Amino acid sequence: MKEKRKKILFVVNTLGRAGAETALMELLRRLEGREYELFLYVIMGQGEMIGELPSHVKLLNTRFDGQSVMTGKGKRAMAGTIISAFARNGGYLRKLKGIMQNFVSMKRNGKVWPEKLLWRMLSDGGERFPDVFDLAVAYLEGASAYYVADHVNAEKKCGFIHIDYESAGYTREMDGGCWEAFDRIFTVSREVKEHFLCVYPEYAHKTDIFHNLINQEMIKKRAKEKGGFQDSYKGARILTVGRLTYQKAYDIAIDAMKLLKEEGILARWYVLGEGEKRRMLEKKIAAAGLEEDFLLPGAAANPFPYYVQTDLYVHATRFEGKSIAIQEAQTLGCAVIASDTSGNREQIINGEDGILCPLTPERIAASIKELLLDEEKRMRMKKAASQKITDQAEDIGKLLRLLEEEAG
Repeated sequence: MKEKRKKILFVVNTLGRAGAETALMELLRRLEGREYELFLYVIMGQGEMIGELPSHVKLLNTRFDGQSVMTGKGKRAMAGTIISAFARNGGYLRKLKGIMQNFVSMKRNGKVWPEKLLWRMLSDGGERFPDVFDLAVAYLEGASAYYVADHVNAEKKCGFIHIDYESAGYTREMDGGCWEAFDRIFTVSREVKEHFLCVYPEYAHKTDIFHNLINQEMIKKRAKEKGGFQDSYKGARILTVGRLTYQKAYDIAIDAMKLLKEEGILARWYVLGEGEKRRMLEKKIAAAGLEEDFLLPGAAANPFPYYVQTDLYVHATRFEGKSIAIQEAQTLGCAVIASDTSGNREQIINGEDGILCPLTPERIAASIKELLLDEEKRMRMKKAASQKITDQAEDIGKLLRLLEEEAG
């Protein structure tokens, strides 16, 4: 008699084109052909990466919208999802109370994070499934973690942390004790683990590192496809890939670009991504007179040709977990300049395959100028970056061993 396949559920907040979602798709691809039934539930039921979901994974959402949550239509669809989640499963007063408590807590801590105000409500208003899973995986912090902790019936539960927990605005009060429900907590880097344990030192015994998975061969192959820069610009090209969010510090990058132009550096900066900060950034670009120098062409389904065609990749973020974009840039042989902050410093050997610098316009501009004017140094860093092996396939065993522990 054939042994029954074990059931693994993955839960994620959205399927937008971002680093964690990209890593999740690769993990799901790696699990094909193994003796497991794989399921996915997307809290927001939305995201353009749905087209990349492997065929062996069953999507549990009864409805799904393939639009990006960053477009106008996508935001309207997201508003409908929020209303539906508030209405589903009852508990209206409790949901309102939770939103207000989150707002008061954030105000007290000095910054309101709009997307995090609703995570608990979205979790409580999520769809419910009668299945009993052998393993449930909350692949993101926030709503995914709350949902798996409170509303999934599973023999084993694990959660993933992809971000500097404190800097991203998460607190014990917001989490409401959710991490107690997890048998294992994976962080994507050593520094992410350290920051998480600053908030939750009592979970050190069940916290481990699980690096983001990327397919370096696939990235190199797709980099040869048609695409990339469509203009005829002759100067140096600077590239950044990432959502237009506060975390990514594009406001500081714009100030750095202004300094470069004032010094007569012939360069153009391109940012591939969408996000809620677009309008603010466009106003700042116009005020600085950089409409032709700092460009926001939007997200790209295949960003890899851009990496190959750029002169320099810059990742100047306020905080980070472990950047998929940096891994992609290194795979394709880009010299990388990154802010010397959590996550970034774990991926770059300063002076060898890139430069780590303080997150100020002056230091970012100086680092860019240094590498653009010193071609020999830039080429040496590009070569060192291209030789890095960033895939950590052996980490999959850490996840699957949870099933063995249950069986034993």
